[in-house]
Amino acid sequence: MGDDRRVQVLVVGAGLSGLTAALFLAQQGVSVLGISKHRGTSPHPKATGQTHRTMEVLRRAGVADEVLAGEAGLGGGLVIKVAESLRGRVFHSIVHEDDEWDATLSPERPALASQDHVEPVLLRRARELGAEVLFETELVSLAQDDDGVTARVRSAGDEYAVRADYVIGADGHRGVVRGFAGIGRQGPGELTRHVGVVFDADLTAHIVPDKLTLFYLRNPAFTGAFVATNTARRNVFTIEYDPARESAADYPVQRCVELLRIATDAPDLEPDVLEVTAWEMAAWVSDRFRAGRVFLVGDAAKVTPPTGGLGGNTAIGDGFDLAWKLAEVLKGEAGVGLLDSYEAERRPYAKLVVDGSYANYVQRFAPHLAGPDVPAEVDPMHLTLGYRCRSNAVLIEDTDPSPMEDPADPSARPGFRAPHVVVTHNGREVSTVDLFRTWTLVTLNPDWRAVAAPSLHVPAVTDPTGALSTRYRIGRTGAALVRPDGVIAHHTTNPPASPTALTTTLHTLKSL
Repeated sequence: MGDDRRVQVLVVGAGLSGLTAALFLAQQGVSVLGISKHRGTSPHPKATGQTHRTMEVLRRAGVADEVLAGEAGLGGGLVIKVAESLRGRVFHSIVHEDDEWDATLSPERPALASQDHVEPVLLRRARELGAEVLFETELVSLAQDDDGVTARVRSAGDEYAVRADYVIGADGHRGVVRGFAGIGRQGPGELTRHVGVVFDADLTAHIVPDKLTLFYLRNPAFTGAFVATNTARRNVFTIEYDPARESAADYPVQRCVELLRIATDAPDLEPDVLEVTAWEMAAWVSDRFRAGRVFLVGDAAKVTPPTGGLGGNTAIGDGFDLAWKLAEVLKGEAGVGLLDSYEAERRPYAKLVVDGSYANYVQRFAPHLAGPDVPAEVDPMHLTLGYRCRSNAVLIEDTDPSPMEDPADPSARPGFRAPHVVVTHNGREVSTVDLFRTWTLVTLNPDWRAVAAPSLHVPAVTDPTGALSTRYRIGRTGAALVRPDGVIAHHTTNPPASPTALTTTLHTLKSL
């Protein structure tokens, strides 16, 4: 493949964030090329668990049910504890992880699929929608100008140029896009090093068989973690080590097995060790999420400790958020100023994720680090369903500085996710979440339809229970203008003031 290529968007990296971005760009008719230096999608059972919000995004991609199938065998939910060993002393139970699904919050329930299941699902769907994704293809260089970005790419010894309007860096925390873009990073940095052991063994007598079991282990012999997956007999064990005193090479298979026997309270355990790898736990956020025509998503934009389960979810959220904004600009439906909202909205969110996960790390792994400089814990439900976007793509008129609210009591103010309400549309019951595929006006007042531009979706809905009027706080006269990502951009309780006011508002939000 020696010929130069031309695409609208080049996505570097084919993990959760990159595949999500490629999928949603292709879904909206954007020509997109994804490349990855790896041989294929991740084979590792990590980044397990999808929030309500992530499942809503996957629902829009048409793959929610397929992702849910990846949790087969885990119908009992979660067991998450901080303990000495699987049967040893328990220091702390993570109770909020066991909360049952609240069907009033979302049409989708959280899932327990792992990354090795989700990535192939996203890849298949992205290709089905027209995205091209190439593996064993490496980014060599990147240079941008006023009109686009030129990337040099190498595959099977052949080097060629790819010209794109925009580039998305989704190549992880060790990726090269961030460096090419000249973007630094900040935060606590590396927290600890781990040896990860993937192994097969029958541990049904030691764990609850139908639950995803996660133990943070603080044992006199080691500090680490244990995860039982829903793949038959497949488990993951991690061991923390101090790089100032030893290295991963000091953990041969036999030593790992000896520590594993202590962790599982199974002194005669004979596991089938499949892989031993070294990895680092870190916490940092990029100084910027954008440099001109180059954007960062997922772990290229931030790295969070896994103590919170939001790293993969945030990666999917980044890819989705950037994709709809880039698509609107590339299709000429929004001005380039809309792209300013990506960093403005996603970087503060990433900071909350990293801070909250770091607080969890201190509590679960390293209580000796506790102190006034440790960020406060973050309520995961408030963060994932109650986060407030603040940018030029929302019109906020109140002075409340709170970054989140309780999604069980939504205010329907601009910047917050539009609440899930069951309404009647085209003769059938649907969730309002399913109405937001483009800019949408939610109203029960027919006068708003008369002043809406043809490009604005104004679904004819009925509100049999009164929940729409109440939860959206629009009464019978007002309206909520909702973005394609389901975020309320403008809200009023009044009827339309003039024939042109709504169009002017919409153009302002789209930076037209």
